[in-house]
Amino acid sequence: MRRFAVALVAAVLALVACQPGSNRAGSASPLSPTARETAVSPSPTEVEPPPPPASPPPRRGQTTSTCVNGWITPKKTSPKYTSPIGVIRRTTGVRGPLVITDLRYFTGPESPPSDKGYILVVERWYVRLWARHDPAFQGRFLVEARRFGQGVSAAAPYDTRGFRSPDWVGFEYDSADTQPSSHPGLPGTWQGTPYDFVKGGEGLTIPGLPAEVAGCLDGT
Repeated sequence: MRRFAVALVAAVLALVACQPGSNRAGSASPLSPTARETAVSPSPTEVEPPPPPASPPPRRGQTTSTCVNGWITPKKTSPKYTSPIGVIRRTTGVRGPLVITDLRYFTGPESPPSDKGYILVVERWYVRLWARHDPAFQGRFLVEARRFGQGVSAAAPYDTRGFRSPDWVGFEYDSADTQPSSHPGLPGTWQGTPYDFVKGGEGLTIPGLPAEVAGCLDGT
């Protein structure tokens, strides 16, 4: 089950949705990655806001072999829309209005697949956004939800596309290294060891998204 809960109790206390951070596949498995971003106070910036999309993004994707249940953009008043934005806020500490330029909701298996009922189906969101009061804060985020919690699993620079390596970065929790630091292309500062979320890392080749849902990011 991936690599993000090396220390489950600490991860759950610090990283689940109700706290600043995230916990992915929070069982006792050593293969569960953990991403955590410290709170970041918006500051004045000379960075220009990203240009608006040339056309409105699609709101629905068909079922395919690489997006087994298809994807949708929920209504903005729906918890399926607001929930991942709340997780990103709590994880990053970003304040003020956020401009959501794309948001997709999709479901599928764990990575790697598991027969355990509580992670048989994982809810996932792709969110692309920037902060109106601090345009330097801009990025793409993957949020995941399981029965025991939800959190940010990976992030990529705002101007990247699709689900490609090495754009998407996950952060493996390391209790021996708790000093947050910046990562090129990502907003804020991050705690943990960065790794390639698309290909896996730290000696593992388990992708962050299974093949059954990786295609849900096609066209982003």
